[in-house]
Amino acid sequence: MSNQFALDRDRATDREALTASETDTSFGDILSAYEQSHSHKPESGGAGLAATVVALTAESVLLDVGLKTEGILPVKELLDGEGRPIVQPGDKLQVSISGRDPEGYYLVSLIKVERPKDWSSLEKAFAEKAAIAGVVAGIIKGGLSVDVGVRAFMPASRSGARDAAEMEKLVGQEISCKIIKLDVADEDVVVDRRAVLEEEEARGRERAFAAVQEGAVVEGVVRSLTEYGAFVDVGGVDGLLHVADISWGRIKKPADVLSAGQTVTVQVLKVDPQKHRISLGMKQLQPHPWDLVSEKYKIGDRVHGVVTRVADFGAFVELEPGVEGLVHLSELSWSKKVRKPADVVKPGDTVEVMVLGVNPAERRISLGLKQALGDPWAGIESRFPVGGVVEAPIVSITKFGAFVQLAEGVEGMIHVGDISAEKRINHPQEALKPGQAVRAQVLEVDSERRRIRLGIKQLQPTTVDEYIAEHREGDLVTGRLADVSGGRAKVELGEGIQAVCRIGPEEAREAAPGTTRADLSSLTSMLSAKWKTGAVTGASGRREPARAGQIRSFRIVKLDPGAKKIEVELAS
Repeated sequence: MSNQFALDRDRATDREALTASETDTSFGDILSAYEQSHSHKPESGGAGLAATVVALTAESVLLDVGLKTEGILPVKELLDGEGRPIVQPGDKLQVSISGRDPEGYYLVSLIKVERPKDWSSLEKAFAEKAAIAGVVAGIIKGGLSVDVGVRAFMPASRSGARDAAEMEKLVGQEISCKIIKLDVADEDVVVDRRAVLEEEEARGRERAFAAVQEGAVVEGVVRSLTEYGAFVDVGGVDGLLHVADISWGRIKKPADVLSAGQTVTVQVLKVDPQKHRISLGMKQLQPHPWDLVSEKYKIGDRVHGVVTRVADFGAFVELEPGVEGLVHLSELSWSKKVRKPADVVKPGDTVEVMVLGVNPAERRISLGLKQALGDPWAGIESRFPVGGVVEAPIVSITKFGAFVQLAEGVEGMIHVGDISAEKRINHPQEALKPGQAVRAQVLEVDSERRRIRLGIKQLQPTTVDEYIAEHREGDLVTGRLADVSGGRAKVELGEGIQAVCRIGPEEAREAAPGTTRADLSSLTSMLSAKWKTGAVTGASGRREPARAGQIRSFRIVKLDPGAKKIEVELAS
């Protein structure tokens, strides 16, 4: 990978460096200047030197390289199969100088590569664009001097080295290169090592690509991250790990869970030979979360989750990585006011929901938010008993009545005919408006149909209310028998005030025709006139039988303000 980095880095300056070498001066001039500047500096290195073996030790071979200081070569490089030296003092060797050791001796190495021996071989290699062997002789202006049978020039940008330090390490090394310029007349040869490295790397990638098999589980190293995935090096070739294949759970971006240089285990999902693309996956190595959904989630269970997204028809809730359920709009709230999911929840909210349905085959789970909150209509009869009084705001008005918010998810309706007892109301908005707080009486509760009927006029004071408020059970009052039949009688206690009185057999008498009902037009004056007369008696002083039209004294037995009923009994 380091060579590839060097090659990529140098591409931008490649042509410029080569052109400069060709236009400014020939390689012959550069080489001549190099040899002159280094004629008294043998330590700078050389190539293709004829060296003579001077002596052999247990570890080294001492060589005369034609310089003031000898060179040394590890003896292990000159041993036969039985471990015996294959050279003797006086033998000649072709070596190259690569540097000095701490004691000042030149470090040399044998020249083992095959190099063209004549210009015809160089011309053939140039024509065929074939790779040839060479030995780096030393560093010169603009690049390196290379021995390919003749002296050749290699521009620094074509060396494949990243920096000067790497170029120095090439001195004395055997390399493969290609001839990119050949002028026999001027003995000008320019070579390129980077092209060979690129070809070798391309062949390596091809071999690595061919070795990748779909379905295989391999280890790789994250090389880079993007918004849509991660590129992973799997044995010398890159594959794409898409963000959707990293985890069964929802991931916003790969950088949230991966980092460059991280070692990961992936599965090869697809290999495309034509496009040279490899698709990788991590989540495929983990059990699919939906495989256990039917065991983990039962209808009626209460579970917690996080709202991941909101649509017009509902909200999606993630119960665990890879498992989402839908809360339909109708299951978000008991209130009829909710028009869109965003009115209730938003992405990122943690909510408690109830499992309403599970379909593993279609990978669907139906959830309810309002069910987890509890049914507000449960026990509604005890919370809002008939006859009770409530005070709540009006939330909406229609032409037939007004709706009152009694509790979250519970509304009551006041019919237009139950708004006022004093005047006729044609439309509720004549007397009421949204947001107005009103007091009303509970008239009817239907939990199955989820309806509560309320009335305002039922709480408005009447003459009966006033009469009941002014009297107590046991009070003696005067009234007029209005109708006597079947052991019961209606008693007029005042204008518009009626009571019920039970009549015993001994007090009842068959009423004469036309006398069962009395003229009540002068009831008030009659009651006033008879107020002090007390009981009605006959000539013998006995109580007269009860009959319609009599003014009698009564004792109040029961007062029912809610039902506006009064019960009395004859007092005399």
